[in-house]
Amino acid sequence: MRFYNSLTRTKEEFKPIHENRVNMYVCGITAYDYCHIGHARSAVVFDVIVRYLRARGYEVVFARNFTDVDDKIINRANEVGASSHDIAEKFMAAFHEDMDALGVLRADLEPKATDHIGDMIELTQNLMDKGFAYTTLSGDVYYRVRAFADYGKLSNRNLDDLRAGARIAPDEGKEDPLDFALWKAAKPGEPSWDSPWGKGRPGWHTECSAMSENLLELPLDIHGGGQDLIFPHHENEIAQSEAATGKDFVHFWVHNGFVQIDSEKMSKSLGNFKTIRDIYESYLPETLRYFLLTKHYRSPIDFTFDSMDEAEKNLRRVYTVLADVEEELTREKRKKSPLPEDFSRELEEAVTGFAESMEDDCNTAGAIGHVFGAVKVVGRLLDDAKLRKTEDAKAVFERFSQIMQEMGGVLGLFGQNPRTFLEDLKAKRLTRRNVDVAEVEKLVAQRTEAKKSKDFETADSIRDSLTQMGVEVRDTPQGPVWDML
Repeated sequence: MRFYNSLTRTKEEFKPIHENRVNMYVCGITAYDYCHIGHARSAVVFDVIVRYLRARGYEVVFARNFTDVDDKIINRANEVGASSHDIAEKFMAAFHEDMDALGVLRADLEPKATDHIGDMIELTQNLMDKGFAYTTLSGDVYYRVRAFADYGKLSNRNLDDLRAGARIAPDEGKEDPLDFALWKAAKPGEPSWDSPWGKGRPGWHTECSAMSENLLELPLDIHGGGQDLIFPHHENEIAQSEAATGKDFVHFWVHNGFVQIDSEKMSKSLGNFKTIRDIYESYLPETLRYFLLTKHYRSPIDFTFDSMDEAEKNLRRVYTVLADVEEELTREKRKKSPLPEDFSRELEEAVTGFAESMEDDCNTAGAIGHVFGAVKVVGRLLDDAKLRKTEDAKAVFERFSQIMQEMGGVLGLFGQNPRTFLEDLKAKRLTRRNVDVAEVEKLVAQRTEAKKSKDFETADSIRDSLTQMGVEVRDTPQGPVWDML
């Protein structure tokens, strides 16, 4: 099993520090607003990594923090006339609601920054005692970046180049423009805590170093987050933690790529900012999850409504096959007739291909391709009216159900009741396209009556009208079934 390590910029074989245990820490949200699809991508990526590691037999201890004290939270609180605590609690709860719907498993540990102020003070004092930090007249505490010889090793940046673009505000009291805050002196009206340097609050970078050291054994096996966190946040974490402990902080740094909107960077200033809740209004959460897994996690992914429609179409195909297989498995009378070996062999090839893709830096895009390899095999069997009724076909259907449960368990997909999911999917598509259900049902009934009367010209005309409405009708032994194209 290999992961791309952002520190070495190469794929490396993954070997946990302890034989069967993986300590994993991922940077969570700053709780001041509803989560956007960039948050969704990071959460889904690391959720799949955790799921796969556990499927491989590892005991994973997964921590993901909440930043619940920060300038952005304070500013939002001031805007709406609420406390910082209430703002943070509101958006942490919203995070859980959004991610639960997306099928993201809760982390084993979900520390909040405000619960670890003492740990951050202890870390800061440790760095001061070792000469890596200093206080200013205003009561701020800064980290001496140049005192840490390896600064820049994760982001591959040169200190002199960084310094050329840095500036010092007149009241900061920094020794060097590159130095960053470990502790910020209290300002009027802001939340604050007592410390050896006076009342204040921790700098943003401090919390992850302090919490990971106190909750998980260092070095960490995996530390994750978005590529935007590589510099300065993760670079600063390394500087803090390795200076304080004198040992490596992390073995594998894993970072997911950006989400773009119609090929542009997502930002509020461009007016293309998409929250997860915006997407849920028009699409099922599983559609968003599926879409996010169709690209390799390190690659940028371009969000468009066309791509979401394609994701929806592909999910519909999978769940339709799952529903048909579920129905086939209720068939009682089966014939004893040999089934070509191709079906079982190709199914197992899909299983092997899925595992190989996941082993190669968690390539979910490749893995999904092998899911469809399995779906295609079973779809071919379902389409054969004679072969699907054999005893050997039942064994293939049972194996397919098992495979889909295993693959879906890793990806966090395909786990819902097929018929229920397809009905929910239809409802979303109807709402999005503003289709009149009553009118569709009326036309389907008229088509059925026309076929019974052998008025095939009228039946075909009605079918064409339904097609123009974006409706597809399938004739089944149980009667006509319609869905959105």
